[in-house]
Amino acid sequence: MDAHKELDTRGLNCPLPILKAKKALADMNSGQLLKVTATDPGSVRDFQAFARQTGNELVEQTEAGDEFIHMLRRR
Repeated sequence: MDAHKELDTRGLNCPLPILKAKKALADMNSGQLLKVTATDPGSVRDFQAFARQTGNELVEQTEAGDEFIHMLRRR
């Protein structure tokens, strides 16, 4: 899945990955994909809640070692 924009939030804890994703999504067009790489295990539930609250689609969440990959589609 190709992202239009990628965001590296490794080493950052809640709420910084969400805040950076929110800012990045604001600069994107509807339907575009944002890939967020995080190391905070709490980011999994944080991005689920963020998607529900904002109407952006959480397309996919995967775990690779100690990294969590979140794919969001801009509403």
